[in-house]
Amino acid sequence: QVQLVESGGGLVQAGGSLRLSCAASGRTFSIAAMGWFRQAPGKEREFVAAIRWSGEYTYHADSVKGRFTISRDNANNTVYLLMNNLKPEDTAVYYCAASYGWYGSRWSQDVMDYWGRGTLVTVSS
Repeated sequence: QVQLVESGGGLVQAGGSLRLSCAASGRTFSIAAMGWFRQAPGKEREFVAAIRWSGEYTYHADSVKGRFTISRDNANNTVYLLMNNLKPEDTAVYYCAASYGWYGSRWSQDVMDYWGRGTLVTVSS
């Protein structure tokens, strides 16, 4: 089993920045990739970004490319999502997830094996 705990959500004004953290513990040696997803009220959960467990590859959704950056701290088994130039439409619950595989540009919630409980990000206009 792998446990994931997110932190760093909150309320921010449009144009501001936040950094989300996801601490992984347990059988992390089996994990190939970590990702961030988000779910806005009344909408489907959508992919945001993914990073290979080694950190050598990343992939970002077009909707956040250039504004969000996924990274990881190998020593602490922690993955980050730096979110800059936030917009009201970025308001959502953000979930950290882990996968046994690396899927390049083809990410969906169906390929993720573990999930955190989520952290709420609210962007005011």
